[in-house]
Amino acid sequence: MSMPMETITEVTELERAGFLWRGGEAGVRALVCGPLEDEGFANAFSTRAGGVSPFPAGALNLAGFDQDARENILENRRRFFGALGGEWRFSGCWQVHGAGVRVVGPPPDEESERERCDALATREPGVLLGVKTADCVPVLLGDARTGACAAVHAGWRGTLQEIVPRALSKMAEEFGTRAADVRAAIGPAARACCYEVGAEVIEAFRAKFPRADSLFAPTREGHALVDLHAANREQLVAAGVAAARVHAAPLCTICRPDLFFSYRRDRKLHGRTGRLLSVIGRKVPSSKLKTGGF
Repeated sequence: MSMPMETITEVTELERAGFLWRGGEAGVRALVCGPLEDEGFANAFSTRAGGVSPFPAGALNLAGFDQDARENILENRRRFFGALGGEWRFSGCWQVHGAGVRVVGPPPDEESERERCDALATREPGVLLGVKTADCVPVLLGDARTGACAAVHAGWRGTLQEIVPRALSKMAEEFGTRAADVRAAIGPAARACCYEVGAEVIEAFRAKFPRADSLFAPTREGHALVDLHAANREQLVAAGVAAARVHAAPLCTICRPDLFFSYRRDRKLHGRTGRLLSVIGRKVPSSKLKTGGF
């Protein structure tokens, strides 16, 4: 059986960008940055299929305990983490669209998701860092020289506050990371094809960035499409990460309802939306992992 041309085109485009698909239990499908994995970092960007949540039926909702049953989310996470292999201690956070970066240490931290910040960094093997999105930009950072990594949630507010450069600075301060050694993966998000913003956002970017107008394509009076992928790529390169070591997934959460949750799209259709997870960590032999669980 031949593959549809649009599928072949998508796969080729993803491969050029440095990404590949990985399957898991019950139809779980995750996007992996190959170069980041080759440097020793397990990583994955989730999709919406293969779960047990009603968003609608069979959705892999990975966060939002106030909108979904806890047992659903934990089962979905078990399936998703299983696609990475190995054993993990998951560490997330309560995201607030700010610029806070938290360093995750070795002690078990079952209450990590109550900690308010928008980026997590660690050098501990066996710790899986994760950020939740449903249109915002997820960015994963790995430094093979020191073994440090970070997961960053960058919406338009976080991008304005330079959350990704702040994460790089925290990695340098805590672990001795050099930006030139970092490899970055920018995951699926609302892209320039679909993400319209108003005058408030446009003016805020113009006040902050000299080349802000290059990120916008005008649509109607006081509105424009914004390219947050490009904005975060530019910030990474400006911070010292080599352009060839920045990989951006060419997939939009808004225009791909077959693959992703989207806050903007799903809230209009269903009144709520599920959450995706983007994760990164260094594997350790299971015999050396003292604690487990999600």
